Amino acid sequence: MEKNYRKTLLACYLGIITQAICANFAPLLFLKFHTDYAIPLGRIALIPTAFFLTQLLIDVICAKFVDRIGYRLSAVAAEIASGLGLAGLAFIPDLFASPFAGIMVCVVIYAIGSGLIEVLASPIVEACPFEKKDAVMSLMHSFYCWGSVGVILISTLFFSFFGVERWKVLTCLWTMVPLFNLFNFAACPIERLTEEGKGMTIGQLFKTPLFWIAIVLMVCAGASELSMAQWASAFTEAALGFSKTVGDLAGPCLFAITMGFSRVLYAKYGGKTDLRTFMIASGALCLCCYLLASLSFSPVLGLAGCVLCGFSVGIMWPGTISIISPRLPRGGTAMFALLAMAGDLGGAFGPSLVGEVTQQAGDRLQSGMLAGSVFPLILVIALLLFNRSAAKNKNEQ
Repeated sequence: MEKNYRKTLLACYLGIITQAICANFAPLLFLKFHTDYAIPLGRIALIPTAFFLTQLLIDVICAKFVDRIGYRLSAVAAEIASGLGLAGLAFIPDLFASPFAGIMVCVVIYAIGSGLIEVLASPIVEACPFEKKDAVMSLMHSFYCWGSVGVILISTLFFSFFGVERWKVLTCLWTMVPLFNLFNFAACPIERLTEEGKGMTIGQLFKTPLFWIAIVLMVCAGASELSMAQWASAFTEAALGFSKTVGDLAGPCLFAITMGFSRVLYAKYGGKTDLRTFMIASGALCLCCYLLASLSFSPVLGLAGCVLCGFSVGIMWPGTISIISPRLPRGGTAMFALLAMAGDLGGAFGPSLVGEVTQQAGDRLQSGMLAGSVFPLILVIALLLFNRSAAKNKNEQ
């Protein structure tokens, strides 16, 4: 029977949406955790730190062990961990003497699932016999954006109609997504990227100059995206003078929408242009957006810089995966895991740099955003080096 790889794609789409739920739902409940469980806000700030550190650890572990375990079993385990962690938020904190400890246990559990999906989705799609894989990859990653927007808007509507005190009911409803999707991963066709024992080792990858350029690209992609995304709400409110409501909706939501739109746009029309050229143009636009947001005296232009930044960073993460995969076809799971780790490192370091520079500049967020412009600048330079190195390797062959 002919294999239906559309089922595989659907499973990866829902897996990426699961990742968006894991990353974006708990932050909506931070104030509720603070009031219901009397947890200081300083300790609540450790929740996203624990989430991303767990994902980083999973990235490293995946590089070594996923090929031995297998994609299918790992993907099913990812959905189970995501579902159990999310469901646990509704029950486990009440079972602990310290509710904060219970919350952290749940965060670590669903972060394990989220980290696994982050590593697995790209190689699973890459191994499928699709035409125009860069377009398919871009479209798949757009579902993180739509998932993020959906979590924020649907949760906001739920709280408006039923009250935030019923957050445990909504938590259980969100849990249905990963628990449903584990059956998709259990049944869909899944291929291997490389034959067993034929993939490159971590040591071999580290000896490949092109791989190191890809690592720099992923660090800058993660930093360019999350430096703006995580500070967008505070920036539009504090630096540009908009209200809290406008800051939340015009900042993170519009950023995610424009980022998703750019990925869908490339998936539909990207075959008509060279991906690396598109990425260089996107990097240049991202640099302009950071400069517009940080140097403009007009709040409207500053907000436009924030929103357009989402469009400019959309192709960076999936694009890097797409340009390195055909040039290192034996990279295997280790390559995808290390690239995901690099992206997460950039996502952790970039916002921290913006925050540190902002504090040193007397809480002036424009200065922090100006410092963040270094990431798209390095990304453009790295892309030019990547083109040069790829052309050199082609001539040598």
